[in-house]
This record gives sequence, C-alpha cells and structure tokens, in this order.
Amino acid sequence: MNLHKSRKNLRVIMIGAHPDDCEWYAGATAALWAAESAAVQLVSVANGDAGHHKEGGGALAKRRTAEAARSAEILGVSSLVLDFHDGELVPSLEVRKEVIRAIRRWRAEIVITHRPNDYHPDHRYTSQVVQDAAFLVVVPNICPDTPPLEKNPVFLYFADSFQKPAPFKPDVIVDVTRAMDKKLLSLNAMESQMYEWIPWLEKAEDKVPDTQEERLEWLRGFFAGHFLRSAKDYAGLLVQRYGAGRASKVRYAEPFELCEYGRQPSREELWQMFPH
Repeated sequence: MNLHKSRKNLRVIMIGAHPDDCEWYAGATAALWAAESAAVQLVSVANGDAGHHKEGGGALAKRRTAEAARSAEILGVSSLVLDFHDGELVPSLEVRKEVIRAIRRWRAEIVITHRPNDYHPDHRYTSQVVQDAAFLVVVPNICPDTPPLEKNPVFLYFADSFQKPAPFKPDVIVDVTRAMDKKLLSLNAMESQMYEWIPWLEKAEDKVPDTQEERLEWLRGFFAGHFLRSAKDYAGLLVQRYGAGRASKVRYAEPFELCEYGRQPSREELWQMFPH
C-alpha cells in the first residue's frame, strides 16, 4: 500500500481540554498530516477563560480563541473552541453531546484526546467525555440533529508522564523532527500561554525576551526537555517503525496510545494512518 495515499483525505480530530493542549501534545503530527492532505481539526472543549494570572472571563476566552485560530493557520489545520468554562468542565450530557456533534461534523476517522489519569480535572473530564462518545457517535437516535458516523473512528490518547493507575504505553510514534519549527511557531502564536501564563506559573516571567526572534529561541530552550523526552523514552518503538538508521537521527517524536474503545486497527494499518 502506498503510505501517502493511505493518509490522503484522512479525517482527524484532536480534542483537548484547552486552547493549546492539542497544539502542545500533537501539533507537529497535525502539521505533517495536513501536509499530506489529511483534514485535521483541533478542538478545545473549554474556552480558556481562566488560564491567566491577570486576565480572565470573556475577554480572555476571545483572546485565546483568536490565538488558537492563528496557531491552526500556521499548522495548516482547522480550529474549534467550544464555549465551556475553563476549570469547570464536568462529563455532563451537555458536554458529551457537543463533543459527539463535533466528531460527527468533522466525519472523523481518527479521534485523539487526553488519557483519563491526568493532573488537571479538565483533561480528565475531556478524556471521559470523549470515551463516553466513542460508541454513541454511530447511534442515530443520539443527537439526531447531526447525522451519525457510518463507521466507528479509531480513538487514541496523547502522551503524558503519569504512572498511576497505569503509565502511558504508546502504540504508534511519529518522527516530527522536520515539523518541530512549525510546531514552535504555532505555540509562539499563543502568547498568553507561552510568554505570560506558563512563565508566571514556573516563576520565569523575568526570563521571557522582548523580541519575537529571541522569544522563539527561548521557547525552544524553555520546553526542550518536554519536546526531546519522547524520542529518548520510546527509542525502541522508533526503531521498530523507522529502522535503526533513521531512528538514530530522530530528535523529536510524538507518540500515541490506542484506546480500547472504538475501531481496533492492526498495528500495520495504524502505522499507515500516521505520518511517516
């Protein structure tokens, strides 16, 4: 099978809790998919209206929605921010129905979200909502205002470092070295998070440079450990997928774990669906 043809016109939806989650966990993979003519949408279930130390409410939500749109444009993908309050997500029927509708409207073949064990309640409940939707996206009498999918998508999880009750165990990994600059540019577009909120949380506000050029280099260095870790931690899976020669040159990678809900592809099919 021609790998490129197997991904052309593929429809992928990534569902994160906040505007910056999908971009952070899988922005480079999204960009690689988009470059191969896959249709990718990044969804935030919460509007981000609490994710700042000085701003908040509707004004912050509008700012973060605009940042997500600019970021998506850089990656070559679509952006959708739902209007649920940041820090207040619960796995309610209202949220579940909106997620079901989003997956259906995108006609998704692949759905990627957080794992259910995570430090942030919004991440945990986004995962729960997506899992709750995993079967219902094909049930016609659920959300009958939006046509159901004919086939259940493949559901996967973003990577994380949480160990209890179960550690992340990747089923596919993507060499994203060639897309890392684009991912950094997409994160750079999220100024409220990358240069204000996260540095404030990390007590590093005074270290953020003023110019755009310096900020990009600072961003790369500040988050280097996060971006480099997957290629090191899952080097064995990189060798399996790419061979030892190419794997030895991989600097950045984004791994994903198959969810036991949804369609269960073979390893060969799953690997063919992801950028190579």
